[in-house]
Amino acid sequence: MGVLIKPVISEKATNNSEVLGQYSFYVDTKANKIEIKKAIEAAYGVNVVSVSTLVSAPKVKTRYTKTGFQTGKTNKLKKAIVSLAEGQEIELFG
Repeated sequence: MGVLIKPVISEKATNNSEVLGQYSFYVDTKANKIEIKKAIEAAYGVNVVSVSTLVSAPKVKTRYTKTGFQTGKTNKLKKAIVSLAEGQEIELFG
C-alpha cells in the first residue's frame, strides 16, 4: 500500500484548500514528512512547500449488552496537511 490513503473531504478541509492553499490527506501511520512530500508531488505534479502531520489516537468504547461488556476501538489515523506553492492547486473533484 502506498503512502497516501485518501484526501480528507470535510467542511474545514475544503475551506483551508480554497482560502489558504492547504490540502489534507489521510496517510500511512509509518510515513514521515519527506515520504509524504514526495508522494504528493509525484501523484499530483505540484510543488509542496511544507507538510504538517498529526496522529489521532484510537477511541475506545465500551457498552453493556446481554452477553456482558463489549469493548471496541477505532483505528489510529495519521493526517497530513500540505501547503502548496503560490498559484498551484490540486483538483480533488475532477
